[in-house]
Amino acid sequence: MVFDRLSRYRTVPDVAVADATGRVVASKDFRPLPDVTGTFRHTVLAGDRPDQLATTYYGDPLRYWRISDANPDFPSPLAMVDREPVLTTRFPVTFGGTTPPWAALIAAVNAVLGVLAVTVVEDSTLVEVTRTVNSQQVKVLVDQFTRAVVVTYNGVATSREAVKDVVTAQGFTVGPLVDIGQVGQQIVIPPMGSA
Repeated sequence: MVFDRLSRYRTVPDVAVADATGRVVASKDFRPLPDVTGTFRHTVLAGDRPDQLATTYYGDPLRYWRISDANPDFPSPLAMVDREPVLTTRFPVTFGGTTPPWAALIAAVNAVLGVLAVTVVEDSTLVEVTRTVNSQQVKVLVDQFTRAVVVTYNGVATSREAVKDVVTAQGFTVGPLVDIGQVGQQIVIPPMGSA
């Protein structure tokens, strides 16, 4: 195999492996991620692409892998810039009754084609309110709940609007949706020679 002098695989040793038919072919061994240090960070913007970042920082779109190596928490370069089809959205919800039907909601959302995970988040804070007790106005602390359903789904198979429709069909009112992703988060941009 011949690799360009700039290829990250150029120095990886060759190995012989059997393919699916049992034929022995030459291949490259695993390339361990290098230890990468870098103090410069880039805040991910909507529309960022790995090749564009490499062009901006290195003048070469093919060096996107340097940035990917410096950010090993992401399974792919596209995940690093929030461009994978798997999305996570937070659906803030309220329920008019006393006990929300969480089990029915989770089952209904899980039944949507493309939904991978559903989590209910319920937070409570103490809020001071005025109540009348024995004809006197007193201040008391009461629990105020905020609830949300966090859904991870394949954006190719379904949409956040379709998931929202299922949530509202279960009797919930849905507030402003919040997409949870990389936009606004920082990634490491390593120096040119460190990876």
